[in-house]
Amino acid sequence: MSSNFPVANNTDTDQRVKLFFDTYFNAPVSYPASEIDAVIGFFRKRGFDEVASSSTAIVLLQQAKIDEVNVFTLLDTLKGLTDLQLSSVTTAVLNANRQRNSTLGFKQQDTSDLIEQRNVMV
Repeated sequence: MSSNFPVANNTDTDQRVKLFFDTYFNAPVSYPASEIDAVIGFFRKRGFDEVASSSTAIVLLQQAKIDEVNVFTLLDTLKGLTDLQLSSVTTAVLNANRQRNSTLGFKQQDTSDLIEQRNVMV
């Protein structure tokens, strides 16, 4: 059977690529159990469901490690926020750790007055 794909003659390159992707997700990442439980418990207490709180906790733990911030200090800071402010901060942190072609957001009410918009002349 013929195809337009090139014939793979270089098996050395193929092996290196396979080795790279086989070990791509094997980097050791560890956090103390107390920190994981505290962050998950914080979001569960604030109304997040189990999967959302776990996913958000993982991202916050990673970001805290990158920024070299103690997780408990971060949680104390987040404790003083309202639910809307917490959603906004969480969305910003999650978007910072996502692909650029996929972002999270929420709809905000349009506060402009339609009468004023109608009278603007261009």
